[in-house]
Amino acid sequence: MDLTAQEAQPAILSVTGIGKTYVEPVLADVDLDLHAGEVLALTGENGAGKSTLSKIIGGLVDPTTGTMRLGGSAYAPASRSAAEALGVRMVMQELNLLPTLSVAENLFLNRLPQSGPLRLGWIDRRKLREDAREAMAQVGLDAIDPDTLVGELGIGHQQMVEIARNLIGDCRVLILDEPTAMLTSREVDLLFEQIGRLKARGVALVYISHRLEELARVAEQIAILRDGRLVHADRMANLTSDQIVTLMVGREIGERIDLGVRNIGAPLLKVEGMGRGDVVRDVSFEVCAGEIFGVSGLIGAGRTELMRLIYGADVKDRGTVSLAPTPGAAPVPVQIATPTDAVREGIALITEDRKGEGLLLPLPIAANVSLGNIGAVARHGVVDARRENALAMKQIQAMRIRSAGPAQPVGELSGGNQQKVVIGRWLARDCRVLLFDEPTRGIDVGAKFDIYGLMGALTREGRALVVVSSDLRELMLICDRIGVMSAGRMTGIFSRDDWSQDALLAAAFAGYRSREALLHAPVTNEAGST
Repeated sequence: MDLTAQEAQPAILSVTGIGKTYVEPVLADVDLDLHAGEVLALTGENGAGKSTLSKIIGGLVDPTTGTMRLGGSAYAPASRSAAEALGVRMVMQELNLLPTLSVAENLFLNRLPQSGPLRLGWIDRRKLREDAREAMAQVGLDAIDPDTLVGELGIGHQQMVEIARNLIGDCRVLILDEPTAMLTSREVDLLFEQIGRLKARGVALVYISHRLEELARVAEQIAILRDGRLVHADRMANLTSDQIVTLMVGREIGERIDLGVRNIGAPLLKVEGMGRGDVVRDVSFEVCAGEIFGVSGLIGAGRTELMRLIYGADVKDRGTVSLAPTPGAAPVPVQIATPTDAVREGIALITEDRKGEGLLLPLPIAANVSLGNIGAVARHGVVDARRENALAMKQIQAMRIRSAGPAQPVGELSGGNQQKVVIGRWLARDCRVLLFDEPTRGIDVGAKFDIYGLMGALTREGRALVVVSSDLRELMLICDRIGVMSAGRMTGIFSRDDWSQDALLAAAFAGYRSREALLHAPVTNEAGST
C-alpha cells in the first residue's frame, strides 16, 4: 500500500489541540495524525515539547488542553499501563528495567507464566525462557542467555531489552524516544529491521531523534516542534537536512563555528603515564590554557576511563597529573586520589551520564548549581536560600537556561538545559580545567551550538578544556588538537592543520590492529626459531 492510500485511511491516533502548562506553557495547540504502517519523525530542539507530547500520548502526563482519539474512539489514558492495555507503547530514554532481575523476568514482569494445576504463584521457568528467547530474537539478542541479570548487560543491550519488552503483545502505536543514542551500528540496523516488520504489521510509529540521517532513513512523515508549537509537518522526502535544522532552531546554522579570538598560552594540565590495568595504558598528553583538546576513539577505547582517572573517580595504577600553579608557570604534580581532591585543585568533570551522575533531578536548579560551591551559599553550615537563588540566577542568565527560574526542578528541563545546569555548577566554582565527557549526547543541534559557544567563552578566559566525543565531526569542528585513543592507548595527537578524518579513524583502529598482530604472531625461542 502506498503512502497516499494510507493517508486516505482514518488515522489510528489523532491528536487535536493538545497543550500542556506547568509554571509556563510547554506545549500549545498541537494537531497530529498517525497512520497504520507509517513512521512519523518527531523532532525539534531540546525544550521544544517532544518528550511532553510523547508522554501525553503514552499516558504518563495529562494534557492541559486538547483531545485524542485512538481507532476512532476517545482516548484519554489515566496511566502508562492504561495506554499499554490499549496498544500504545513507549520506549523512553530513561530505561524502565530492574537490574537485579533477569532479562526474561524483565520482559514478562507483569505477566509471568505460571505452572501447577492451581496456578498458585509458581513460575513456569521453562515457558518463561522460551517466550523470552522468542521476544529477544526479534531485536537480535539471540546470543544472550534469558537468565542473564539485566544489570550485567551493557547499556546498548539494555536498550534493546527495553524495546523488546514493548513489542510483546498487541502494539498499535509505538513511540521510540531517542532509541539509538546508546546503540552500536549493528544494533541500529537490527532496530531498523524490526521497525520495517512493525510497519508491515500496520503499527504506527513515532520516532523521536536529533539524528537527521536516521530520520531520513526510517520515516515517511516529519513533524517539527519549536517552543512548544508545531511549526511544520510534511513528507520526509520534501525537506533537506538544512531545511529541517532551520525549522527546528528558527535560524540557519552553518558547519563552522567562530569561537572568538583566543590566545592559547602555556601548558595548564599535564598527564603523564596514566594507566589502570589494560583499560588505560600509559597515556600522556598536555593541554594549554585557552585550548580545546579533543579525545576521540571507538567505544571501549578507554576515553571515559581516562577522564575518571584524571578526576580521581577511579583509582589509577600509575601516572601523574600536573597543573600550572600560576598562569605561564610550568605544571607541577598534584595529588588527586578522589574527586574532592580534583575539585580542590580546580578540575571539574562533566559526566556523560548527566541524569545518573551529574544531577539530582527532583531538586531545583538552585540546589543543583550550588552543589559544587556550598561554601559560597552557606552561613554557619546552613544554606542561605537568598544566596543560593542569586548564584543560580546568575548561571541561568549567563548560560541562557530555559526555565521558570531557580526553583524549577531540574527533572522538568530539557536535556540541553540540564547539561547547561551541570556546566553552570562548575563555572560557579571557577574551575580552571574542565573535562567534558560526551557533552552534547542527546542534545539537539541548536543546544549543541550554544554549548560550543560556551566552550569558546571558557577558553577565552584562559581555561583548559578536554572534550571526549563519539562524534568525530564535532571534535573536528571545535578542537585545536585531537588525541586518539585505541585499545587503552593514545595512538596519536593531531593538530588542526595535520588531521583528516581518514587519519583520525586509522589511529582509532591502530591499537586493535597491533594487539591482533601480537596475538597471532609466531612464538619464538631464545635462538630465534619458531
